Amino acid sequence: MDTTVRTGTELLWSALGGDPALVDRVEYGGPSGLLGARLPVMDLARATVAVCSLAAVERAGLPGRVRVGDGAVATAFVSERHLRVDGRAPVSFAPLSRFWRASDGWVRTHANYPHHQAALLAALGVRAGSADAVDAVAAAIAGRRAVEIESAVYAAGGLAVALRGPDQWAAHEQGREVAARPLLTRERLDEAAPRRRSGGPLRVLDLTRVIAGPVATRTLALLGADVLRIDPPGSPELPDQHADADIGKRTAALDLDRPSDRRTFDELLDAADVLVTGYRPGALDRFGLDRPGLVTARLSAWGDYGPWGGRRGFDSLVQVATGIAVTEGSEERPGVLPAQALDHGTGYLLAAAVLRSLTERDRDGGSRLVRLALAQTGHFLAHALPRHEPERYLAERDGPLGRLRYALSPVAYEGGPADWSRPPGVAGADEPVWGVRA
Repeated sequence: MDTTVRTGTELLWSALGGDPALVDRVEYGGPSGLLGARLPVMDLARATVAVCSLAAVERAGLPGRVRVGDGAVATAFVSERHLRVDGRAPVSFAPLSRFWRASDGWVRTHANYPHHQAALLAALGVRAGSADAVDAVAAAIAGRRAVEIESAVYAAGGLAVALRGPDQWAAHEQGREVAARPLLTRERLDEAAPRRRSGGPLRVLDLTRVIAGPVATRTLALLGADVLRIDPPGSPELPDQHADADIGKRTAALDLDRPSDRRTFDELLDAADVLVTGYRPGALDRFGLDRPGLVTARLSAWGDYGPWGGRRGFDSLVQVATGIAVTEGSEERPGVLPAQALDHGTGYLLAAAVLRSLTERDRDGGSRLVRLALAQTGHFLAHALPRHEPERYLAERDGPLGRLRYALSPVAYEGGPADWSRPPGVAGADEPVWGVRA
């Protein structure tokens, strides 16, 4: 296995504050060529799963090896595509969740949830329930600039992001904020004593939505946690998302603005070990979620800083804003990653951060806070992970054909040749005799 695989694991494990020696326990294997992309998506997938597994064995005190299989990893990173409910394939994106041509480029919208679709239509002046909504939205977007659509739809409570290249994102104020910060943050908030409960599994209160947060909490459920997901009444998770991401959990509905439901929620939180939130930054602050000794994990799309700190977002939109869609696309249209890799990768990283925080809390006490963002994971994918650089394996020399650039041979061994002894000559110009080796 290429050393770049281990490098990703080392980088993530270091960000989590883990013991570097534990990385030696990870073994990689399986079929190659999965989740192919220009960016090192498979390396991200392997590394996030590896550190999640390391955090689990560290917390459990297990001595064995950690095995990361490419086939299992690649399949899990597109778990929502493999889902079948009584043989029915899932609905991944609604008709209005897609790329659209604007007057000066491209914009991508996300309208899977009914309230986001309604906001999109209202912002564009398209009548709700219109039979030709796709054509009407296309026409409304085609006549306006992409950033204008972005601003108008967000102002209406919807989601739309203008396509930006890597350089444009690097120059954008939010892009600069993301680049200036670490992949994740881990804080000890106080000196509270470790929470000690007699028996029973770890209790995780899950306040997350599509996909990263639910991936993290379903992973914690796999590892033995009692995960209880809470959604607002009348606003349940999309059915296929629920079927894929809520395996191993229990789910309930509570209206935190209703006094009786709020009391129930507070009682649940008082008895919880972990709280995981996935709503936009600040949306839940009014409910006073802090508790002594609690491990809180906060997930957002863009980070809780900068001009986009309060914005909603999804993996597909983060790809568009941060230049990933340009990197993976062509001159004709933007591209996408082979998986919702920012979601899934952040989900496993979030689970790892929770497990490491629990290990440290149980040892040293203190309430703990970890924060992750899809945009930070995107920055890590695009800039921190080693990428295939063909230039490292190319050479140049002058010869009878002129200045030649060519690929070096992959056949290499200690004491062997580094390059060919001569460049190609003019075809057919050599004498038909055996040459004399210099």
